[in-house]
Amino acid sequence: MNPEPNNPCSNKGFTLIELSVVVFLIGLMLLIAVPKVRDTILSDGLKTTVNHLAGTARELRSDAVRNQVDYILRLDLDNNLIWTHSADMTPEGKNEMKKRAFKVPEEVNILDVYLFGKEKITEGEVLIRFSRKDYMHPAVVHLAQKDQRFTLVFEPFLSSIRTYDKYIDFQDQILNE
Repeated sequence: MNPEPNNPCSNKGFTLIELSVVVFLIGLMLLIAVPKVRDTILSDGLKTTVNHLAGTARELRSDAVRNQVDYILRLDLDNNLIWTHSADMTPEGKNEMKKRAFKVPEEVNILDVYLFGKEKITEGEVLIRFSRKDYMHPAVVHLAQKDQRFTLVFEPFLSSIRTYDKYIDFQDQILNE
């Protein structure tokens, strides 16, 4: 038999205590989970920088072929800036692009860049050229954050950038072979 709507003994619904316990438990879970998720997403500047460099390289490579213009990826090791421009851009245009540069997070350092056939570069600006003929200047970029290291390998004829979650010194490997 169905209870009548006006019957005060109806068992439908939740009590205030039950709702309060559920709200308290949800709040407790959020209190524990949110800081860890936030720290993982927001404070991992090294992975953000690696993803930015790899994505920028893919974009420059495809733009160079599509637009038939060489593009330059510039790494400012002294100021921790990453910016791009086309090879035929005016000096004013380059300055404008530099103003919109990606600022590497403070806790992340660009340790060095190795351009194949040259010495390892640890200061100043490094230019990596992306050709309209679908290749790029081969380079290795090393990034660090505290005790973490990343190596990015820009290979001339591959469309992707290889990344390693450790420091790999390709210069020594080439010299030892």
